[in-house]
Amino acid sequence: MTANLTESEMIRLWELHTDLEFATKDAVATVATMSPNNQVNHVPVMTGGRGHQEMIDFYSHHFIPKMPADTALRILARTVGKDRLIDEFVFTFTHDLEMDWMLPGIAPTFRKVEIPMVVVVQFEGDKIACERIYWDQASVLVQIGALDPAGLPVVGIEQTRKFEDPQLPSNALFQIVRQASLKS
Repeated sequence: MTANLTESEMIRLWELHTDLEFATKDAVATVATMSPNNQVNHVPVMTGGRGHQEMIDFYSHHFIPKMPADTALRILARTVGKDRLIDEFVFTFTHDLEMDWMLPGIAPTFRKVEIPMVVVVQFEGDKIACERIYWDQASVLVQIGALDPAGLPVVGIEQTRKFEDPQLPSNALFQIVRQASLKS
């Protein structure tokens, strides 16, 4: 089933949904913007849920109350199609509480994290049917100090800097990995 919403209505509904999550912090109202058979999948860690009651539980216990107070989103680009909206943005926070939706089982490190994310939002009728959110979990783990990038093809905050500034040089990781292998 495709959306019955115009592009501007999809944007308005998505912005209402995110406002209810991040500003109002109302799980029931957030889920009310979603279709009965909705689904949310945080792809790197497989958290989220499916259906009305599971999503109320997820938003009430795992997502909204596990969001650091300084969480912010910086949108880079938005694409709107026939029944989908895709946002590319930077998600920033200080890891000052256990975020079981993103970093399950990891105690607060009090480190600042900035990570590029992509969300694909699918609409059905006049509701949100599906959210798939993608990010590089290795970069998050590097930034909180849980993963040592030495000798690995992973980066930390540099990923966000390059995401926001395409003029930064590409392929720096080649040199970093090469230098690490020479030291081994």
